[in-house]
Amino acid sequence: MRVAVLDKDRCQPKKCALECIKYCPRVRAGVKTIEILEGEEKPTIFEELCVGCGICVHKCPFKAIHIENLAEELKEDLVHQYGKNGFRLFRLPLPRQGKVVGLLGENGIGKTTALNILSGKLKPNLGRIDEEPNWDEIIEEWRGTEFANFFKRIANNELKVSFKPQYVDKLSLYKGKVRDFVEEMGVEGNGLDELLDRNMNEISGGELQKIAITVAMEKDADIYFFDEPSSYLDIKNRLEMAKKIRELAKDKMVVVVEHDLAVLDFLADIIHILYGKKSVYGVVAGAKTVRHGINLYLSGYLKEENVRFGEEIKFEKHPPRQLEEKEILIEFGKLKKSFNGFELEVEQGRICKGEVIGVVGPNGIGKTTFVKMLAGIIKPDEGEIDSKVKVSYKPQYIKPAEGTVRMLFESNKKNFHSLYEKEILHPLGIKDLYDYELKNLSGGELQTVAIAYSLSLEADIYLIDEPSAYLDAKQRMKVAKVIKRIMEKESKAAMVVEHDVYFIDMVSQSLMVFSGEPGKKGVAKGPFSLREGMNLFLKDLGITFRRDEESNRPRVNKPGSSLDREQKAIGEYYYEL
Repeated sequence: MRVAVLDKDRCQPKKCALECIKYCPRVRAGVKTIEILEGEEKPTIFEELCVGCGICVHKCPFKAIHIENLAEELKEDLVHQYGKNGFRLFRLPLPRQGKVVGLLGENGIGKTTALNILSGKLKPNLGRIDEEPNWDEIIEEWRGTEFANFFKRIANNELKVSFKPQYVDKLSLYKGKVRDFVEEMGVEGNGLDELLDRNMNEISGGELQKIAITVAMEKDADIYFFDEPSSYLDIKNRLEMAKKIRELAKDKMVVVVEHDLAVLDFLADIIHILYGKKSVYGVVAGAKTVRHGINLYLSGYLKEENVRFGEEIKFEKHPPRQLEEKEILIEFGKLKKSFNGFELEVEQGRICKGEVIGVVGPNGIGKTTFVKMLAGIIKPDEGEIDSKVKVSYKPQYIKPAEGTVRMLFESNKKNFHSLYEKEILHPLGIKDLYDYELKNLSGGELQTVAIAYSLSLEADIYLIDEPSAYLDAKQRMKVAKVIKRIMEKESKAAMVVEHDVYFIDMVSQSLMVFSGEPGKKGVAKGPFSLREGMNLFLKDLGITFRRDEESNRPRVNKPGSSLDREQKAIGEYYYEL
């Protein structure tokens, strides 16, 4: 089965010599395999006539064409196609009563399309783009399966749906108070008492996420969809959210898209891996138990389907922090900063060259304030920072500037270090986004561009605030590798503020721990070794982690389990076994 996809955003026939048509061997032999149809501006590729030589793919100056050869049996499993030469989704995950079904896969591979189909927002066209099927034909397609009953309920409007969208930032555009929004949604807003009298445009990303999850959970529905519920939440809130969703799933159907693997592991009962090629096609693999599914995803290979879909991601055990071997880059004394009724105290510490320091702690505890003090954006009330260092800062919330990605990087070339092209742009795939307008990028693409830009700048210390927001699990691991490699090769240092335990485990050699009372007082200690810092941090939260025997990844212990009690008794909250 051959799939030809044309990226309409990239294709610019007025700016090229129509190389796809000019060099196509079938067109030159008189067969109209690619042509611009009457009344249309962009070419159409006729898949049934295409021989899959790939010449048009390589000749297209805008990289707008993708030709993929897929297994013939997938033809029977086509669920939805976005127009001629558009993205295709094969197969669907099946929601189950009393279970949390997790979806795991790269961005742009069909997870949101699957959610939209299952929630009734999008009617599956089974690949029939000229004459869309009616509901009777769709139900007939799945006759004899559980999907037939599921779609029957959607067709008859018998399925009540609650949907928590992916991008919660948009809620800040709501004009009015949190109370007004909650009332408009027809729910009570339990647990949001402290936020009710605040304006929606004044609250943080983590608080917006809390509101969105609470509203979705309180709606009376048969099936609940949560698209990336952990973004902007701190570790404690992520696990509390996961517990609530599990409670909800006892007598309901719940489907979750999640990229924080520690949270997904704790939250889901079964998972479906999605694989394919971004913006070209996506395939939903069969259901797996959550532990087995995540390990398969990290291995990059589906044994049952004999499909290699990515590189293997490995987790390593961390050696103790060896301070004496490294050259000190920056030292800071005891620091204090107070504003708006909040007070931050930072114990003295130092940062060494070649070191990546993870920064962990609840939201509203002063992590970003500390990072801004190091960056010189705000000055401490007490204490000194060795301010001779040059700082590159990637903020938590990113607002796109005008212009294209190419303009952003080309116009700042003189400020970049020598490794930026080979070690940053290439591994993060930034050049594939060069012709896109910054304001048209997705959340994940914008985050990747911001990280790449920040890491490319010539600096002594890189301060990166919540880099994993909107990135899928594979992108997170790529970013972690790039950060680590740049610090080692350039002998620089990085501080990474992050809530994803897998990301922290992969990127950090040491850890700064923030504790206290959110919004009132924060105390920062460290840097410690990763194990020592994690023990201190997790003890405060009352959560224990173990290592998976197969993949070595960190896994949350179920609260009150024998392993949880055993580790707490010996003070090992973050086991290196």
